[in-house]
Amino acid sequence: MLIVLFIVLQISFSFHIYSLVLYVLRRENKYLKGFVNTTISNVLIAGSITALVLINPADVSKVDFKLLLWIMTGLIMIIMLFIKIKIAVVIYKRSKDPQHFHYNFFGKKVLHGTVVKFEEIMIFFFTMPFFLFCGAYFIARLLNLLLYDHL
Repeated sequence: MLIVLFIVLQISFSFHIYSLVLYVLRRENKYLKGFVNTTISNVLIAGSITALVLINPADVSKVDFKLLLWIMTGLIMIIMLFIKIKIAVVIYKRSKDPQHFHYNFFGKKVLHGTVVKFEEIMIFFFTMPFFLFCGAYFIARLLNLLLYDHL
């Protein structure tokens, strides 16, 4: 039961970060509401984990933290990859919009600085270490599991 709550907490935390990123990019109230809702769910899930551990401390020794960490890093890697792909698609679509480019004297397309927003660059580069560290750990453990049948 405890490992399921840890996984649910990780998924909720991932949606929390995703809502924050989308709110920063788009400034829409629905993403702010999602951010607040995931904050409340994170507190409730963490509180239930704390209550379960206080009621039965022996359950903590039964949790396979290596498996849990492997699942968490895989989820973080996938979420960060999704965020990077989403930013790349938005930038690509914006580069095709005529208000963000012009043609020079030689007929070549010249993109304006408005194609990429500062927030997108910051989010792209700040998520890079999480993607690389979590991805490296996840892939290394996956290869270990495939080659040697253990994490």
